[in-house]
Amino acid sequence: MAILSYKGGLIIKAIALKKEYIYDIDDRLMLENCILCPRECGVNRFEGESGFCRTDAGFHVASVCIHRGEEPPISGAAGICNVFFEGCNLRCIYCQNHDISQSCSLLNPYRTDLETLLDRIEKILSAGINSVGFVSPSHVVPQVKAIIRGLNSHGFKPVTVYNTSSYDNAETLRKLSGLIDVYLPDFKYVTSSLALEYSEASDYPEVAIKALKEMYYQKGSALILDENGRAESGMLIRHLVLPGHIEESIRVLEIIAEELSPGVNLSLMSQFHPAFKVKNHPLLNRPLSKDEYEIVVSAMERLGFRNGWIQDMDSFQNYLPDFKNAHPFEH
Repeated sequence: MAILSYKGGLIIKAIALKKEYIYDIDDRLMLENCILCPRECGVNRFEGESGFCRTDAGFHVASVCIHRGEEPPISGAAGICNVFFEGCNLRCIYCQNHDISQSCSLLNPYRTDLETLLDRIEKILSAGINSVGFVSPSHVVPQVKAIIRGLNSHGFKPVTVYNTSSYDNAETLRKLSGLIDVYLPDFKYVTSSLALEYSEASDYPEVAIKALKEMYYQKGSALILDENGRAESGMLIRHLVLPGHIEESIRVLEIIAEELSPGVNLSLMSQFHPAFKVKNHPLLNRPLSKDEYEIVVSAMERLGFRNGWIQDMDSFQNYLPDFKNAHPFEH
């Protein structure tokens, strides 16, 4: 039985004492004075304190499901087992997952324990899925490591995918070396004022490029595929083109080419949908236009990117999850 303390109805000791072994010493220290992500809130997440991400040291998972909507080398025909974490260290005003990333509370149905979570993942892997994606994991890296170790100890060796906003501490990413097979990072902005206005993170541009460089150092520019075209190792950078911000997108591509390489694998996304707080925004209150997207695609070609994917213009209709459903993307 877990040993829990409580106050005012809220559980404030998220991890049963007898199960603290699931985190190594370094991870426990980081959670006791949380410096996992660039926010470095310094809260003790074992005592139920939650910083910017609003999550403690437990396993807060909104959904474990087969997802077929990622890039072809990531999900393939069969799909990927995606683990959607609750909470986030950004506050993107256009976030399509806002009901789990920003509307979270310690009183929610998402808290689980490691063994239950492993069982849910393993059932999907046993059905023929060979990869596990960790979605929005920057604030829960110890939990990600514990899940991977748990799967490995049970005889499962899936391809692991770290699906991140890139608002990651490079030092924290180093602790994932050897555990993550494929990095799937976003690169959202290069302008600090835009990052502050849209995601409450004025330091996003410099933080993200350091994170991307660490991922690039670990994996290089090649995306290694198996005989079925599924990624086994490497890095694939995503960029979502925002309506009214074509020059920002072009500058993002220029920075990737200059700071990393035009040989990296790139996914240029057109799927923006005016959700959450932007329905009345002067620039973000509409889908991306075909002309806007084609301008950025042309810039990608002009800059010499050799490996990448583009989306159909109607793709925004396919990425509107509802996390109240057992499968958020099928409704």
